[in-house]
Amino acid sequence: MRYETEDAREIARRAAINAGASDDVAISLANAVVAAEWAGKPLVGFAHLVDYLDGFAKGRIAGDAEPEITFPAPTAIRVDAKGGIAQLGFDRAFDHIVDRAHTYGVTVFAQANSYTVGELGYYTRRLAEAGLVSLAVCNAVAHMTTLESRKAVFGTNPLSFAAPVENGKPFVIDQATSASAFVNVRQAAERGEAIPEGWAVDAAGNPTTDAREAVKGLLLAFGGARGANIAFIVEILAAGLTGANWSMDAPSFSEGNQSPGVGLFIVAFKPDLLAPDFAARLASQLERLAAQGVRIPGSHHTVTELDLPSSLVAKIEGFKSS
Repeated sequence: MRYETEDAREIARRAAINAGASDDVAISLANAVVAAEWAGKPLVGFAHLVDYLDGFAKGRIAGDAEPEITFPAPTAIRVDAKGGIAQLGFDRAFDHIVDRAHTYGVTVFAQANSYTVGELGYYTRRLAEAGLVSLAVCNAVAHMTTLESRKAVFGTNPLSFAAPVENGKPFVIDQATSASAFVNVRQAAERGEAIPEGWAVDAAGNPTTDAREAVKGLLLAFGGARGANIAFIVEILAAGLTGANWSMDAPSFSEGNQSPGVGLFIVAFKPDLLAPDFAARLASQLERLAAQGVRIPGSHHTVTELDLPSSLVAKIEGFKSS
């Protein structure tokens, strides 16, 4: 079914409140869910909202949590999400990030003790729209391994980078360090299809192309050891520097009543301090690259309506906190 953007946002907000979220939490989450759909990331949009609703109901997310913000240095912002959603902590700190980055040239945001971040590009894109270049990383519940370990050691540990483009949408990269998302493996298993080599290992830790066996196992990093090294860097920044749970120690995001307690780390720069014409130069370079056939990562689409599966909307609207 097709929904006007504001109607879709209201569906998400109302569902979050019905599941036990406060007004502020519900608004923050609804904005992020709709933005993920705009960005063409439906797996972390309304489909992922179901996980949040269950998290509120089961106690994995503190529905009334109010983030605690401190400033250990003029260019450092630390947030304790208090077991709540990551989006609200970022919302509460957003103006501080922008103001301090414009004042000092750079600002670091470190948040711990939250549920999963949803669409990571949501955070960097908003900063790019405020004129900043930013890099964001987050960790997650361990569901990725290496061929040397064959045990759950890392989350899919994504990273996102965004930059402002003159007279255009922000340049945004948002990708995991796993070779593929778990949902792709699960969908292949449901269809009885094989998966490419290097995506996953089975329950015994052996590489497999059988999606049904991979569902019982773990994901692999992209590019072997090189991808695993990037996941390691993300882990150190997102969990180590924020004080959040290491991915190995994070409780499940889909079962139980404990928060995963994972982290989000962002560094934001004011580009025109170093290159006054940065946004214009980037716009010109992106045009050159596009003319050479390079795919240019973008931002959200300019849309006023969202197409959502009627069965998913029915599930969301019918959700009630137990």
